[in-house]
Amino acid sequence: MNSMQDAPDGTPVRATATQISQIKQRAAILSVMATLLLTGAKFIGAILSGSLALLADALQGLIDVGSTLFTWFAVRVSDKPADEEHHYGHGKVEALAALVETAILFTLAGAILWEAGNRLWTGLIETVQVTPLVIGIMLLSMVVDAIRWRSLTKVAKETGSEALAAEATHFSADFVGSTLVLVGLIGVWYGVARADTIAAFAIAAYTAFSAYRLARRVLDTLMDAAPEGVSDKLREVARNVPGVVGVNWLRVRPAGGRIHGEIGISVSRTLPLDRVAAIKAGLAGALLNAEPDAEITITADPVQVDDETALERVLLIALKLKIPVHHVTVHTIGQRLSVSLDMEVAAQLPLGQAHEIASRLEAAIRAEFGGETEVETHIEPMETETPTGHDAAWEAVEDIGKALAAEAASLAGPVHDIHSVRVRQTPKGLVVNYHCRVDPALDVASVHTAVDQIERAVRIARPQVCRLVSHAEPAIRSFAS
Repeated sequence: MNSMQDAPDGTPVRATATQISQIKQRAAILSVMATLLLTGAKFIGAILSGSLALLADALQGLIDVGSTLFTWFAVRVSDKPADEEHHYGHGKVEALAALVETAILFTLAGAILWEAGNRLWTGLIETVQVTPLVIGIMLLSMVVDAIRWRSLTKVAKETGSEALAAEATHFSADFVGSTLVLVGLIGVWYGVARADTIAAFAIAAYTAFSAYRLARRVLDTLMDAAPEGVSDKLREVARNVPGVVGVNWLRVRPAGGRIHGEIGISVSRTLPLDRVAAIKAGLAGALLNAEPDAEITITADPVQVDDETALERVLLIALKLKIPVHHVTVHTIGQRLSVSLDMEVAAQLPLGQAHEIASRLEAAIRAEFGGETEVETHIEPMETETPTGHDAAWEAVEDIGKALAAEAASLAGPVHDIHSVRVRQTPKGLVVNYHCRVDPALDVASVHTAVDQIERAVRIARPQVCRLVSHAEPAIRSFAS
């Protein structure tokens, strides 16, 4: 379904649910008015001519009046929003309306077949009066039916309305029926006495065929049959969304001109919740672009991906247990793993309770990697309060800045251009933050080693410094012209 309109600048704009509802209701009302007009004209023509085929067509029009009124009612009800009793809305009312129209078409076809067959079997020949007025009525009927058929088919496709699609099928049968009536009348005009009865028989046969095609489509909707090709398209779209590891399952069904469904995807279990939410939002947007009128609920299942490292698995375990850790190292010792890490707990927590937390973390790591895994935890007090501080005197900033630059020069390492030095006085001592530049081609491990050497020397020379935080920036290379 693709309900689009054009903005003044030519840009496609999607119609709102209210606009779609108004379009469907207007189409249904116009259908009722046209049906009333044509039915009256056909009855007049049937009385004047005595044609069975035209009488059958008029009776079908009379039934059309009731069915179009029911269609209008169904369209109004189907657009009601979901409530406490109907969580998925009222969209299937349209399918029920289409099913009722199918039953009406089958009943009408059976009645006409019975009468036409009886006339052919008994050899009864009715006198049919063919006049210009009757021919004019049939031509008018064919024009109006063709217009209704085309317009309703277009609206049904734009809005996805099952009831209007059924109505369009109904009017296609009317158009063919009017054509057959006209052929029968022309046959009578040229002296074929049974042409009218044969035309009635053909009308009934075509009506039954139309009802059969409509019934298949409506039953698919009522039985929640997946729309053809939609599942494959949505699966392909989901697989191409970044962060989606795989598509576990997908269920879709049509209802009230929309597609409702659910999709289950796999994502890496190491991802934080906000990243998972972003993946789901991206998937929802991609699905909406592929099927603009689909309402798909997304479920994300965390799974272990093939390229998940041992370090990521350890960090994930700690995250699930809500235990802050850092300085995690993982080594292979022969055929087993050795894991060591620093674990932070509240500074006031008794050692016995802290040890229980550490034991729980170690047990979870062994359960993940195997009972023979070696796990060592170092318990550290966690800063639960935010200590106050203030900028140090400019003399201290200048002194420490010169010391950092001097150590970098004396070590003759890759670190240079010490800048943006900031020094804060805290109850535990001086906290120093600074920036430096390094060759961008150097690996991170080498940069970290060089920075550590500088910071270690500065802290030994100035014990009042309790913490040094460096920010290494890639040096800007200059190229000779």
